[in-house]
Amino acid sequence: MNKEKVIFAFFIVLALTLNFGFFLGDIENPEHHNVYEFFAAIVVSMICTVLKFGDRTHLGALMLATSLVADLQLVVAACIWGYAEQISGVGMNPSNMSSVVSLSAGALLANIISVILLVVESAMLRR
Repeated sequence: MNKEKVIFAFFIVLALTLNFGFFLGDIENPEHHNVYEFFAAIVVSMICTVLKFGDRTHLGALMLATSLVADLQLVVAACIWGYAEQISGVGMNPSNMSSVVSLSAGALLANIISVILLVVESAMLRR
């Protein structure tokens, strides 16, 4: 059992579950989406990205790419949230919230692909 893969698997599944928990709910209702869960998903997703930097395999490169896509989408969603709350002075309206949740859904899909690639890699190593 490879310790690095176990640690990466833990963090990618944690990122997936945190992102899913944030995504679940009415897309336009800010009360259905917890900001702390969202920022925890960002931090855990970035940890996953850092864990994949040294992997030189083809599947490792794909997992790094999916992690970077998830990071980018979550950071853009955080920027939209921060702009709506702090700069615009209006707060989170349904339009802004739907943008944040949609970007979170894209990051969720990238995390799902990372988990699938991890399962494929594990199956290839068993042969």
